[in-house]
Amino acid sequence: MSESLWDWSVGVYAAPGVAEACLHLQDAGGQNVPLLLWAAWTAKTGRPLDAETIEAACDTAHAWTDVAVAPLRAIRTLLKKPVPDLDDAARLQVRDQVKAVELLAERHLLSALEGLAPPPSGAPGPAIDAMARVARVWGAVVPRAGLIRLSERLPA
Repeated sequence: MSESLWDWSVGVYAAPGVAEACLHLQDAGGQNVPLLLWAAWTAKTGRPLDAETIEAACDTAHAWTDVAVAPLRAIRTLLKKPVPDLDDAARLQVRDQVKAVELLAERHLLSALEGLAPPPSGAPGPAIDAMARVARVWGAVVPRAGLIRLSERLPA
């Protein structure tokens, strides 16, 4: 049995430079990190993606991000700054809890995306190709330099 998408994602996210590359793609490139990691995982595990699967994955990611991930991220971001007349320890405690729930929401998104992935049926392929195909459906601009940077940092 192959490694789950969640376990694979946690492992690669911890690799040197991956978190920074992912956050750059999210913040500067408007990309969805769980979706990109899913695309890379499908390539690395020999799961060729067709257009219908990519579209379904992007629809799922848009829906869940709009409803759960983005609102939680916005609250977490607001809680970075001190709040007048409120103890910083309390603010930071709430921020940590929101961050944990945001991570849980991303884990559920990865689980949903894993369910859309086809079974392995071929040799592993280059992650960059799958990520670029997904990024093209996700947004109007494909941040090629950022995708290349990320793919170069993914463990083999």
